[in-house]
Amino acid sequence: MKQILQYLGNGETILAEVPCPKRSGGSLLCETKTTLVSLGTEKMLIDFGKGSLLAKARAQPDKVKQVLQKIKTDGLKTTIDTVKAKLDSPIQLGYCNVGTVLESDPQSKFQKGDRVVNNGPHAEFVNVAENLAAKIPDNVTDEAAAFTVVGAIGLQGVRLLKPTLGEKIVVSGLGLIGLLTVQILKANGCQVLGIDFDPKKLELARQFGAETVDLGQGQDPVRIAEHWTNGVGVDGIVITASTKSDQLIHQAASMCRKRARIILVGVIGLNLQRADFYEKELSFQVSCSYGPGRYEDSYERKGMDYPIGFVRWTEQRNFEAILELLADGKIDVSPLITHRFNFDDALTGYQAVDEPGAMGILLNYGTDNGQPCQIEDANANEPTAYNTSDQEISNFSNARIAFVGAGGFTTRMLLPLLPKQNVTLDTIVSSTGVSAAHAAKKFGFASAESDSSLVWNNRDINTVFITTPHNSHAKLVCDALAAGKHVFVEKPLALTHDELNQVVEKIENAPKQLLMIGFNRRFSPHTQKIKKWLAGTPGPKGIVITMNAGAIPANHWTQNLEVGGGRINGEACHLIDLARYLADAPILSTSVNTMVSGDGSLGDCVAINLSFEDGSIATIHYLANGSKDFPKERFEVFAGGKVAVCDNFRSSRLVGSKEKFKTRGQDKGHAAELKAFVDAIHNGTTPPIPVSELIEVTRSTLDAASAVHQAVNKSR
Repeated sequence: MKQILQYLGNGETILAEVPCPKRSGGSLLCETKTTLVSLGTEKMLIDFGKGSLLAKARAQPDKVKQVLQKIKTDGLKTTIDTVKAKLDSPIQLGYCNVGTVLESDPQSKFQKGDRVVNNGPHAEFVNVAENLAAKIPDNVTDEAAAFTVVGAIGLQGVRLLKPTLGEKIVVSGLGLIGLLTVQILKANGCQVLGIDFDPKKLELARQFGAETVDLGQGQDPVRIAEHWTNGVGVDGIVITASTKSDQLIHQAASMCRKRARIILVGVIGLNLQRADFYEKELSFQVSCSYGPGRYEDSYERKGMDYPIGFVRWTEQRNFEAILELLADGKIDVSPLITHRFNFDDALTGYQAVDEPGAMGILLNYGTDNGQPCQIEDANANEPTAYNTSDQEISNFSNARIAFVGAGGFTTRMLLPLLPKQNVTLDTIVSSTGVSAAHAAKKFGFASAESDSSLVWNNRDINTVFITTPHNSHAKLVCDALAAGKHVFVEKPLALTHDELNQVVEKIENAPKQLLMIGFNRRFSPHTQKIKKWLAGTPGPKGIVITMNAGAIPANHWTQNLEVGGGRINGEACHLIDLARYLADAPILSTSVNTMVSGDGSLGDCVAINLSFEDGSIATIHYLANGSKDFPKERFEVFAGGKVAVCDNFRSSRLVGSKEKFKTRGQDKGHAAELKAFVDAIHNGTTPPIPVSELIEVTRSTLDAASAVHQAVNKSR
């Protein structure tokens, strides 16, 4: 299918061929009919992309600070690679989509053939969460419905304003959202004063029943507002403009009466002057997109709705309210449409964004977008059970590879470092298809897909890399093993002991297949050098590993126990494996001391204690409450009168000797681990990490994570 993508690095906008998205549970697969180009958000992204690196830095000073901090701790090369990968990744444009439902869950309130509005991108087919879609009334056209999402943005601003009948409200900025906001306020029984520079937009505002202030003619909005309100001041202001200047917020405050309300929907400078707000006791609030539920994972991804008795207007209900206003004729969008383009000519349509007077730019997809996406029967995702002795499947002379997962780690850390000799890149899969298409083009995969079952049932593929979210790892590993594939899975292998047992059963029934977890730190040249320095030292070892992990928000996906499994499963597992490798002896016991506050907010600050069969011990300090100025990782090994130290995988030394080792940049062993895995496939040798160690480390990690969760829950 075709989809519009944009590259932040150079600002290039393309109409790309990408795989059709695969419908996920709780979502709708829709065939697009019409989409609306957002002159605000999309133009901002395009302009940002076209800017130089210096312009990008000036636009995001907070990001510059993060980059400088990363250079300090991780080195210049690592930081440059990270920034380049970020800017090189395409983003999907668009969030105002009208289409027809092709597939939905059996229990869904949406049925095949329903016309719906949703926040899907500019693409021929979209997979959207049910809570981000709404049915379109019969008397509302596709083109009119395409304005629903931007209308909901304005509506949410109005809801926060809480206007009452007869109040005098200012709308500052008369773009699409501003003009829709004018009509919503008029439908609410308010008197409206619109402010803008553009005479055409001002004329439309007057057409919708508003008084206006023409900034282009030098009119003073404060004086006009004072006259309009007979010297009282306005009751409220909705700011839908975009400017870096602080003058607008000062101007808004000057227009207000005592205890008036100001709602920010747009983007403006916000150096507030205390006197403006103090003397009048003004209220100021920023509106978040389309309403309650926005950016909430439980609402948007898991489909958990807010009870209407507690949250009357969610983002979906705001969509429905706008559609009702359209159906009743209280919102008229026909004067707002300035351009129409066929989707095949979408890039020409984007050139119209900069035309004077451009507002509502519609992309029409026609009545038939070609072959419709089909969601196969659920059983189609189950891999064929192959005979693993079949040499067509386990061909040791060539690694024919598929990647399931095409995120930033895949494209930044794994694919650039994957050995090129005797390696064929066959297929790459991602749920949306966009990142897969980008990676396929950049790294030379034969095909990009959105359905992993195509990998399991492709007999030419003998090796699969799994780099998807953590909660999918165990099942995908089992599927790949059942299909006769060698498997490299990014950590963690599993999130529960039951999942781990299922993997163990599969690998026991696949003796000729290799299983590898991305425990890269044991392959780092620093780890190898320290192992060499300490070779032959008598007696057990004492190992101290510190990770200055840094804080991440509680709502980050890795903190979600059902999806990411928490930070111990997701990251501290690396350190347990490193300790296992340095001790070179089986783990006997795992215990945890957890730092918790009254609300359990520091449950990711722990000390993990390991004991080993040879008497060695290890203490892992995994801490999220430290300074970013301190290096992220450090480990020390005490053995036989020697002490070896590694600082952030950039420098290592043997204390009290001349033995020192440095690398040009940070080297955590990713290249070496990939080479070891591919060499094992080519040579038909055993896995680079014995399967028994993979299982042992995973069990220890699961035990540690469970102990942390219990301690946090006990503290609450």
